[in-house]
Amino acid sequence: MPFPDTNRRRFVQGLAAGGIVTGLGAWPAVTHAATSGPVLRSSDLHLRIGEQPVNFTGKARTAVTVNGRLPAPEIRWREGDTVTVRVDNLLPRGSLFGDTTSIHWHGILLPANMDGVPGMSFDGIRRGESWLYRFQLRQSGTYWYHSHSGFQEQAGLYGALIVEPREPEPFKYDRDYTVLLSDWTDLSPADLYARLKKMSSYDNYGKRSVSDFLRDAENKGLAETLDDRGAWGRMRMTPTDLSDVNANTYTYLMNGTTALGNWTGLFRPGEKVRLRFINGAAMTYFDVRIPGLKMTVVAADGQNVHPVTVDEFRIAAAETFDVIVEPAGQDAFTVFAQDMGRTGYVSGTLAVREGLRAPIPGLDPRVILSMDDMGHGGMDHSSHGTSAKPDTSAATDHSGHDMAAMPGMDHGGTAMQKHPDSEAGNPLVDMQTMAPVPKLDDPGIGLRGNGRRVLSYADLHSGFDDPDGRWPKREIELHLTGHMEKFAWSFDGIPFAGAEPLKLNYGERVRIVLVNDTMMTHPIHLHGLWSDLEDDKGAFMVRKHTIDMPPGSKRSYRVRADALGRWAYHCHLLYHMESGMMREVQVVE
Repeated sequence: MPFPDTNRRRFVQGLAAGGIVTGLGAWPAVTHAATSGPVLRSSDLHLRIGEQPVNFTGKARTAVTVNGRLPAPEIRWREGDTVTVRVDNLLPRGSLFGDTTSIHWHGILLPANMDGVPGMSFDGIRRGESWLYRFQLRQSGTYWYHSHSGFQEQAGLYGALIVEPREPEPFKYDRDYTVLLSDWTDLSPADLYARLKKMSSYDNYGKRSVSDFLRDAENKGLAETLDDRGAWGRMRMTPTDLSDVNANTYTYLMNGTTALGNWTGLFRPGEKVRLRFINGAAMTYFDVRIPGLKMTVVAADGQNVHPVTVDEFRIAAAETFDVIVEPAGQDAFTVFAQDMGRTGYVSGTLAVREGLRAPIPGLDPRVILSMDDMGHGGMDHSSHGTSAKPDTSAATDHSGHDMAAMPGMDHGGTAMQKHPDSEAGNPLVDMQTMAPVPKLDDPGIGLRGNGRRVLSYADLHSGFDDPDGRWPKREIELHLTGHMEKFAWSFDGIPFAGAEPLKLNYGERVRIVLVNDTMMTHPIHLHGLWSDLEDDKGAFMVRKHTIDMPPGSKRSYRVRADALGRWAYHCHLLYHMESGMMREVQVVE
C-alpha cells in the first residue's frame, strides 16, 4: 500500500470504531450504527445540538452531535405529512464551532424561511435558543440533513432523512438499509481550512517524481514529456491533485463507524435488499461497489429513475443513490467505498449473521489527470496521462486572457467557448477550459476501462417526463473558477462576498449552463428548486438536487422558479463553499 501512515491510522481506528466516548472509554464497535439508536419517525421532533467527545483514531476529539449522536439520528417521515421540528442550540460557551447553529434539509422542497441557511433564510439559532421548523412534505425518497453554520457539518452535524412514499414504489425489496458515507478529521475544521489556505497541496503525497519523468520520457519521448510538464507548470498545477483533502488527513466512516467497526446489514439468501447510499462527506467523492454483486440503481437524489444495473458508481458529496441488490451464493459481501484519489476507503458488510466479513479489495491505482480531462483538447480520454501530445496553445495565461479558443457544447451545435469578463486578469483565476464537453457518458476520472460496468449520468433517466415541459426562455451561464495555490473558489471569478444575487422571476423556466474552468470536480447544489439535467441536445434526462461537474465539463439543466425567496446556490465541497464558490438566488415576483 502506498501510504503507510494511513495504514497505521487504520490500525488504531479499531480501538474506537464506535465513535462516541463515554465515561468508560469508547463504545464497542456496533453493527447497525445508522439504526442502533432510535430512528425518529414522529412528525413532531425535538433535536438538541451540542458537543460530545468522539474517538475514531485512538485520540479523543470534540464533535458536534444531535441528541448525543454522530451521525445525527436517522429521521423517517411520510410524504404529505406536515412536520414540526424544534431545534435547541446547546453548544457551550466558547465552542470551537461557533455560537449559532442551523439545520438545512437537503433536497427538501419547503418555504425559504425553513431552509436553514443563516444570513439568507434566517439568522441562525443562537446559543441557548431554539428554532421551530414547520413544513409539509411534498416528495418522497432518500435525502439528508446537515448544518449550514461554519464547519459544523464537517464536525458531525449530518444525518439521514428518509421520506416514505404514499403510493407504492415501482420496485420491490425485502430489507431497507441506509448507508451514510462521511469523512472525519481529528483536526479542528477551522484549522484544516487555514492549512488549505496556506498550502492547498498538503495532502497531495503522490506528486510526479523524477522517476516518473524518466519513465514518461522513455515511453513517450523527451519532447512530449517536456511539453506535458511545461503545460502543467504554466498552469501551476499538478495532475495528481484530484482532491484537496484525502485519507492522509481523513478517516472515512460508514454509518458513523470505521472500516474496522464493520457496519453490517443482515440478509437471507434470495431476499432483495435496498441500500440507500448518502454521501454526507464534507470534501470526499466515493467510488462504491460490492464485489460479487450487481447493483440496480432505482433512484438518484430521492427521485425514481429507470432501473440500471451496474458494478460500481461514483457518488459526489451531497448526492444520494438507491440501489437494490440480491445477495446469494455466499454468506458475506463487502460494501466497499474508496475515495476518488485512491488514498483510502471505508467498508462494511452484508451478511447472513453478525460477525462475518468478506475479503476487502485493494485500492485501485492512483489516477493522473490529462490535458483532455482539463478541457484543453488534443488528447485522448485516458485517465492515466498516456495519450497524445497536449495542445498547449489552447491554455490560458495567468493574466486570464484567452490564448486560443476551441469549440464547446451548444445544445447540438458547436460554439467558441467564451469566458466572462470578470475572469480576465483576475488573480483568483488560474486557468480556463477551452473545449468543455458534457461528459455525460463518462463514468469519471479513474473509472474508465477498469473492467467493471460503471454508472454515468447518461444512464440516469427519471421515471417520469419533464415535469414542466416548457422550453426555457432565458439562459444563465456560470463558470466554476478557482486558484489552486491560493485555495480561492468562486463563480465567474467573483467570490460570494462580492457577488450580486442571481434573480429569477417567479414561475419562469430558465436554463442554467455550468462550465468548469478548474481542475477539480464540483458538486453544485441549488436550494429550494429542482435541477432538471438535460443532454447536449436539450432533452430532459433526470431530476436532481446536486449536479456533479467534472473538470473541463459543460453541463446544462432547467429550473422552474416556483419557490419565492432567497436561496443558497453553491459547491457542496464545504471548504470550496467557505472560500467563495457560492451565490444567492432570489426568486421574485
